[in-house]
Amino acid sequence: MKPIHIVILLAVVLFVLANTLYVVDEREQVVITQFGEPIGDPIQEAGLHAKIPFIQNANRFERRILQWDGEANQIPTSDKKFLWVDSFARWRIEDPLLFYQTVGTEMYAQSRLDDIIDGVTRDIITLHPLSEIVRNTNRTLELAEDLDTDHYDEIQAEVIQVGRRAIADSIFVRAKRDIKNFGIELIDVQVKRVNYIEDVRKQVYGRMSSERKKIADMYRSSGQGRAAEIIGRMERDLQEIESEAYRESEEVKGKADAEAAAIYAAAFNRDPAFYEFMRTLEAYKKTINDKSVLIITTESEFYQTLKQGN
Repeated sequence: MKPIHIVILLAVVLFVLANTLYVVDEREQVVITQFGEPIGDPIQEAGLHAKIPFIQNANRFERRILQWDGEANQIPTSDKKFLWVDSFARWRIEDPLLFYQTVGTEMYAQSRLDDIIDGVTRDIITLHPLSEIVRNTNRTLELAEDLDTDHYDEIQAEVIQVGRRAIADSIFVRAKRDIKNFGIELIDVQVKRVNYIEDVRKQVYGRMSSERKKIADMYRSSGQGRAAEIIGRMERDLQEIESEAYRESEEVKGKADAEAAAIYAAAFNRDPAFYEFMRTLEAYKKTINDKSVLIITTESEFYQTLKQGN
């Protein structure tokens, strides 16, 4: 056999093998079709596999979790408010054979998810009021019981019977049931974002601003009351302290005056002339200085000491 024939034969063998053998990755699963019709069970085991060349085709599908990200839709609520609702989901191909027979490719599967999840989201959201969709619980405002106000009840929010999380769960349960017919397992559905349309947004922001202003006014009023109470107590305590200090100072002063009077009396009784002389000198010291002019008669008692000194 000529070398050229050997080369051609090897090329043909390699070509046939390339169309016979195929590798299944651990991240994928394969459905074998013959003339467009599925043959046998799906192949989900990773490794090297074989098929009839040229007649059979290996159709590969993801085994990993895939994402679906829907577009925001304007949906009315049961209380006639319009919202922009944006949701997302996670899914995987559970039955590749049924998936191939019903949707064929991931692109068409995404389209089916658009129809089903968006439709279910719209149906369920229209059954609930705005407050149920934007809130999860009946969490109350912590205005503490230390705030004495008659307006506390007015600020309490509407009672939530279902809540946003439960609504998302109901969307997931219903969509999962509907999407299962396409060989798809829906893993999770969540509401990613809820926005008000412009008219509703203004109303909600106005209401939020009004409620926050009420809360701020109550805190401010309570703070002012507490401040007045503290200032009043401080002034009362200050007056009591000043009064007590004045009383004590007067007692000390009285005792000092009494002791001084006793000392003066003792000194007077011991030597009245000397006591009178000292008292006169003290009087001179207090009344006469280099800028004062004192006019008295020679008969004045105030002059007698000076007269005697001469």
